[in-house]
Amino acid sequence: MSALKVLVTGGSGLLGQYLNLVLNESCSLVTLYNSEKRNCSQFNSRRLFLENETDILKLLKEENPNIVIHAGAVSNPIIADKIGNALTNKINVSATKVISQFCSESNAKLVYISTDLVYDGNSGSYIDENSKLNPISLYAESKLEAEFAVQKYSNNYLILRMALMFGKGLNGSQNFFTYMMENLKDNKPVNLFTDQYRTPLELSESARMIKEVITKECSNQIINFGGRDRISRYEMGQLICKKYGFDKSLLIKTKMSEIKNYKAVYDVSMNTDRLKNLGIVSKAVNEVI
Repeated sequence: MSALKVLVTGGSGLLGQYLNLVLNESCSLVTLYNSEKRNCSQFNSRRLFLENETDILKLLKEENPNIVIHAGAVSNPIIADKIGNALTNKINVSATKVISQFCSESNAKLVYISTDLVYDGNSGSYIDENSKLNPISLYAESKLEAEFAVQKYSNNYLILRMALMFGKGLNGSQNFFTYMMENLKDNKPVNLFTDQYRTPLELSESARMIKEVITKECSNQIINFGGRDRISRYEMGQLICKKYGFDKSLLIKTKMSEIKNYKAVYDVSMNTDRLKNLGIVSKAVNEVI
């Protein structure tokens, strides 16, 4: 039997580069990038602008994958606010609609990478997939609209509501974790939230678990894709200081209300029972920092 052909959008991103590494081991991989290739250059890769619907459809028809992992997006609230509503929705929503329709017509499975930020941050801890939805940023709103497009247009999908991802960004890709580590190594202070709780996943763990989930006999489901620990960024900073011997006094306790124009989401820690029932379990934060 020939290997499954898996196409990854956002292949040069934080998650995408780790997906490239793990999927290439056993799948026929096609990975897509936008401006920077990063490690896509090591694999079968193509350039794609997600704002161009004609090009999306043309590329998908040419490649004809068995599975599409749609990780490409305007990937955080800061970027979304910077580029505005029209372009954010074109990239995050309209592109997802085109991909969903293609997957349905070609009998391909669609794995859509969403976000824990679609949930209401005031509904309590360890929220499950049926909990209240209340995206408060343009980014989160667009990701939820894209979820609706997946459910409407695809007939074989998984929607993975990804937790905050942390870990070493490959080839120059950055996240809050790399910022924190670099500052602590240089004995510089780091401002970290004490009042936001999530169930974060390390990047390589995220990729490993996604590789596992695409082998499972499950479809048309929304799955909380998070770790086992409900934790704040400040608490994560404490774990890092303990493990690497950094100075804990460099950790500056910060509340979200202290950040001007910050759209505060207090608790989107997720119940991951549905994920565990598939036999997929993450490592604890202190095992992978």
